[in-house]
Amino acid sequence: MATFLYRVGRLAFRRRWYVALVWAAVLAAVGLGALKAPGAADEEFSMPGIESQKAFDLMGERFPGATADGATARVVFVAPGGQKVTAAEHKKAVEEAVAELGDGSQVASVADPFQAKAVSKDGTTAFATVTFKVKANDLTDASKTHLEKAIGDARDSGLTVEAGGSAMDDGGGAGGMAEVIGIAIAAVVLLVTFGSLAAAGLPLLTAVVGVGVSMAAILALSDALGLSTTTGTLAMMLGLAVGIDYALFVVSRYREERAKGRTPQEATGLAVGTAGSAVVFAGLTVVIALAGLAVVGIPMLTKMGLAAAGAVVVAVLVALTLVPAFLGFWPNAVLERRARKRGRMEESGGDNGGTRWARFVLRRPLPVLLLGVVGLGALAVPMTQLQLGMPGDEAKATSTTERRAYDALADAFGPGFNGPLTVVVDAKGDADPKGAVTTISEEIGGTKGVVSVSPARFNGAGDTAVFSVVPSTAPTDEKTKELVTTIRGERDGVEAGTGATFEVTGTTAMNIDIADKVQAALVPYLIVVVGLAIVLLLVVFRSLLVPLKAALGFLLSVLASLGAVVVVFQQGHGAELLGVEQTGPIMSLTPIFLVGIVFGLAMDYEVFLVSRMREAYVHGERPGQAVVSGFRHSARVVVAAAMIMIAVFAGFIGESDSMIKMIGFGLASAVLLDAFVVRMAIVPAVLALLGDKAWWLPKWLDRILPRVDVEGEALTRRAEAEMETEPGPADPAGLEVART
Repeated sequence: MATFLYRVGRLAFRRRWYVALVWAAVLAAVGLGALKAPGAADEEFSMPGIESQKAFDLMGERFPGATADGATARVVFVAPGGQKVTAAEHKKAVEEAVAELGDGSQVASVADPFQAKAVSKDGTTAFATVTFKVKANDLTDASKTHLEKAIGDARDSGLTVEAGGSAMDDGGGAGGMAEVIGIAIAAVVLLVTFGSLAAAGLPLLTAVVGVGVSMAAILALSDALGLSTTTGTLAMMLGLAVGIDYALFVVSRYREERAKGRTPQEATGLAVGTAGSAVVFAGLTVVIALAGLAVVGIPMLTKMGLAAAGAVVVAVLVALTLVPAFLGFWPNAVLERRARKRGRMEESGGDNGGTRWARFVLRRPLPVLLLGVVGLGALAVPMTQLQLGMPGDEAKATSTTERRAYDALADAFGPGFNGPLTVVVDAKGDADPKGAVTTISEEIGGTKGVVSVSPARFNGAGDTAVFSVVPSTAPTDEKTKELVTTIRGERDGVEAGTGATFEVTGTTAMNIDIADKVQAALVPYLIVVVGLAIVLLLVVFRSLLVPLKAALGFLLSVLASLGAVVVVFQQGHGAELLGVEQTGPIMSLTPIFLVGIVFGLAMDYEVFLVSRMREAYVHGERPGQAVVSGFRHSARVVVAAAMIMIAVFAGFIGESDSMIKMIGFGLASAVLLDAFVVRMAIVPAVLALLGDKAWWLPKWLDRILPRVDVEGEALTRRAEAEMETEPGPADPAGLEVART
């Protein structure tokens, strides 16, 4: 592996113009393909295997067009000062607003609240549902402006008017600004780390090229492969993250080799052969984690994972080819200013922050280990109370009209009104379908926790019916989940003697089912991902205990970060500091995203840090000294990489959307804990306590595992032999390189 990549690095260095032109051609080709390809569709979220999805599919089959996903807006009218909307003056204002709402060119229909019986019992509140012909993303600015104008005109009449629904979604376009801020912070961190504008800019430039190729390829293939507009979100985030990290590792190793007196071409080959080997295996662990998302069973999540895995593969290829090519163009530019004047860097044999920290841990390994494990364990305890769900408008800020509309409906119609359950009755096998539906409706209506049941609506064939059930509790309340469980649990008794069957669906039931399925899939996902990664790390480190330690450390950090998310977003401790106005269940996909993304980054740090320790150990250093050597060379780079990722993810905490806040906080916390507590403290403490045993591998397993020279032992021997036979120092100005 190391020898092959060494040759790749030298070839890319020598043929730098060809490599640069090839990547430019690839970027242009996929970019042109993205421009020519049909636009990506909005993928319908589906979760095969759950009851709510089966019921939704049955509705689509028996009620053609009933499940059309055109955008909707629910406009809520509240009379002032305890007055009633049924009063002549207010009723006229509502009717005028309904008429104006229906004038939009993209509006399919508007339900008049007085005809649709959408008025509260006390008469103070009414709502009108606006249905559009197109999806929310396809609404024109003119349609949104018309909707806002109609709402504004109704407010001018003296009514309190708020609106919620998918038509009010602004698209969450602020995420791009968080990425720009993250790149800016990354540039500052890289500049401080390397002390060179070129060294700081090169990882950013190559990462942007890699992300550009990946995103253009996803757009070009979106129509052919059925990818949606959301598929590339994870690919962009991870492609940028690992792209910077991998280039950072190669450039850092190149500077080290130049400090040893290597020529630029030789230093590039050695950097790609050694750090590049770590990049390859780190990339493989990330790909495993992302491809493993297929275990969850959500088609959209599977596509996101595979697309992101493709972006990681591109980032690895960029680090192995384009980075050494750029080093060929500017062999001295990435060195520090003083080193550029001399044409080479001086190797520092003294202590730095990494060696001092490593020696501190080596002197007190047990206290450091206990403190790290106990601290992470304490943070992980709240995770046992994790409640998964899908926060809706109730989690938005009270400054938004969606939240105010939600609260107004809850006050007027009850907390369960915002999350009704939909019951689909299949009476195809019953001689008296209407009688069967009536029986089932009455039985469910008598269940404790049900406020009301709507009249049943039959399909054209008269063999299938749908009715709504309004719970007495809010959609995210645990009692609502218990109600759904109760209704389903009593199914056999309710269906008995009718010849019909029923299933429960609706947004609330769908969210409950998704949460249950994700929670059930989390452990199998961890087993698959961690198990495969352990096998891969066995090959990398040829050690039994180091991979196990790496996996256990990751589990500690990810559980601790989930515990921190629960403390803030579910229990509310410190929520005000982050601008979280409403606590509640944790978004269902948060644990999966957290595991997938953080696992990849954690293994990046593990491979790069520990591979340098393994390299030193293989070259004859004692276990303790090998740990110090690993920290001398890698700690600074790992810290810089972790700080960049923390800054990027923390930028999303400033967003107004609570789900984006949650993911940003969880990812930033996980990287912080894994990089600084697990990799920088627990890892050296464990290695210090194990000593030589850390690198032990059973002989039978040693024979089975393939041998890959990740440490570059053959390269080191070869380079040392060449250095001994060289007649003089390396060309200080790099003139010979320019002539190559």
